[in-house]
Amino acid sequence: MKYILGLDLGTSSIKTVLFDQNGREIAQRADEYPVYQPHNGWSEQDPEDWYQAAVTTIRYCLDIAGVSGEDVIGIGIAGQMMGAVMLDAQGEPLRRAILWNDARTSEAAESVRRLIGDDLMMKINCNPVRPGLTAAKIQWVKENEPEIWAKTAHILLPKDYLRYRLTGEYATEVSDASAMQLLDVRNRCWSSELLAAMEIKESQLGKMYESTDATGQLLPEVAGLLGLTTKTIVAGGAGDNAAGAVGTGVVARGRAMTTIGTSGTVFAYADEPMMDQKARVYTFCMAVPGAWHFMGSVNSAGNSLKWYRNTFYPGDAEYEQINKDAIASAPGANNLIYMPYLTGEQSPHFDLKCRAGFVGLSATHTKGDITRAVMEGITYAMRDVLEAIRESGIEPDVMRLCGGGSKSPFWRQLCADIYGMKVVLPDMNSANATALGGAILAMVATGLYPSVQVACDKIIVMRDESFDPNPDLRTKYDATYAAFDKLYPQLKDNFAEILSL
Repeated sequence: MKYILGLDLGTSSIKTVLFDQNGREIAQRADEYPVYQPHNGWSEQDPEDWYQAAVTTIRYCLDIAGVSGEDVIGIGIAGQMMGAVMLDAQGEPLRRAILWNDARTSEAAESVRRLIGDDLMMKINCNPVRPGLTAAKIQWVKENEPEIWAKTAHILLPKDYLRYRLTGEYATEVSDASAMQLLDVRNRCWSSELLAAMEIKESQLGKMYESTDATGQLLPEVAGLLGLTTKTIVAGGAGDNAAGAVGTGVVARGRAMTTIGTSGTVFAYADEPMMDQKARVYTFCMAVPGAWHFMGSVNSAGNSLKWYRNTFYPGDAEYEQINKDAIASAPGANNLIYMPYLTGEQSPHFDLKCRAGFVGLSATHTKGDITRAVMEGITYAMRDVLEAIRESGIEPDVMRLCGGGSKSPFWRQLCADIYGMKVVLPDMNSANATALGGAILAMVATGLYPSVQVACDKIIVMRDESFDPNPDLRTKYDATYAAFDKLYPQLKDNFAEILSL
C-alpha cells in the first residue's frame, strides 16, 4: 500500500492528513499559528511558522499511523490564496507574509490600475484589478517599503513557500497563480505584458506548473527530519478553493460546489476561460489541466449565523434551537429580508463599506422569523454568486454542498429551494476536502492515477440522499430573491454615508 500526504495550509492553522492510495484517511493533525495585525486592517504571518507546523503535523501523522517513510510517495499542498511572501537571494523572508485578508492595499490597487488598466487586466488575467489579489500587495511593498523591494529576489505564494522549504524549488502552479494578477489565465503562463507594466522580472516568480505536475522531491535534510525519503514527490498542488473542489469531485462539466464556512464560496467548473463581463466573480485556472473555474465568495456566511447565535442564542453551541426556530417560520420569513454584509462584501459587489441589515422588520415578526431571515439572506447572497456564474454561460446541473453549514438538513433544503437546483453531499469528512484535493493531485503526480477525473471517480462517493427544490416554493423564493437583489444598489450610498459619520 502506498500513501500520500495532503497539506491544507490555512489562515489559522495547517491541517495535515495522511491518506492511503484509495483516499482513505489514516491519520490527521492540525496545528495553529498566529496572525499578526501590527496596524488596523493589516494581516500578516511568519512563513517560518508554516514550515514548523508542517514538520510537526507530518511527523505526528507518520508516528501515529506507523507507516514507513518509504511508502509515502507524494505530498500535495493546498493553501490560502492571494498572499505575498518576499524572499531575498538566499531564500530568506524579508518581512512577514501579507495575507489574503489584508486590507491595506486599496491605494496600491489604484496604482496597479493606472499601470495596467482594467481592460487589459481583464483581457489577459480574466479579472479586473482587485485590492485583495497579490499584485496589489506587491505594489504596496514597492511603494511603502522600497528597501524591502530592492532586496526581493523571489515572490512566492504561501503554499509555494512551504514547497520551497521542502524541495528547494521556487515553483508555483496555475490555480493559485491565477490570483496573483500576473498570469495569462487563458494560456496558463506568466504574462510578459503584465510583468513589464509592473516592472517585475519573471525570474522573481516561481516556475509555472500544472497542479498535477511533479515539482520536486524532498531535500535530504528535510526527508531525514520528517522520516521520509528523497524519493517523495511534491506535486504542484492548488489554491485552497481549487483543491477543495477536487476533494469534492467538482472536476467535470455540470458540477459546482457551495462551501458554507466562515465565508460562503460558490465554485463552478468550466471547460474554457469564460469571463463574467460584469466582473462579479473570479475566473481562475482549475487544478485540472485544460480546465478553468468560476468562483465567488460571500464574506459573512457562517460568520453571520455565528454572530446571530452568539448574540441571541448564546447557549446553542450546535445551532440546534436555531434550526428548530427557523423551520417554524414560513418560507420567506414572513417578508423579512436579511442582508449579510457584516464585514463588507466580496462577490458580487466587492464593497468593503456595505454593512448588514434587516429590511421589512415589523412588530409582527417573531424570533423564528428573524432566525430564518438570517439563513435565507445568507443563501440569497450565495445565489447572487450563482446567478453571475449562470449569466456567464455556465449552468451547473447539481450543487455539491460542504463546510460546516452543510451539517444542517434545513440549510441543505434551503439551498436547493433558493438555488432552484438539486443539492447533494459527498460521503466524507468535508472538513478534510481541501487536504484530500491536494492529496489527489499528488496521486496523479506520482502515477497512482492517470488523471484527476479518474482519481475522483474512484475515491469520492456521494451520499445516497439528495435535496430537490420544492416546486411549490419556487415562486415565493424567486420573488423574495428579486427583492433582495434590488436592495444593495439602492442602499450602496447610504452604507458609505453611515460609515463616514
